[in-house]
Amino acid sequence: MAEAHRDYYLHTIDAFGPVRCMFESNLPADTLSLSYDVYWNAMKKIAADFSAGEQHELFYGTAERVYRL
Repeated sequence: MAEAHRDYYLHTIDAFGPVRCMFESNLPADTLSLSYDVYWNAMKKIAADFSAGEQHELFYGTAERVYRL
């Protein structure tokens, strides 16, 4: 999953920046094609080269602001 989708995710993050991007899923509907563990691990692999602050934005910070959590 990570290898197949990496370029698409990185292009989008490059275009908009981590503060305007977030990882999300369409669970439980997505479980027809992959498990949550596979999805979550793929996103962690894709984000591995980003700084801790950028990873925070991608996994939490952007969603916190957008959804006013």
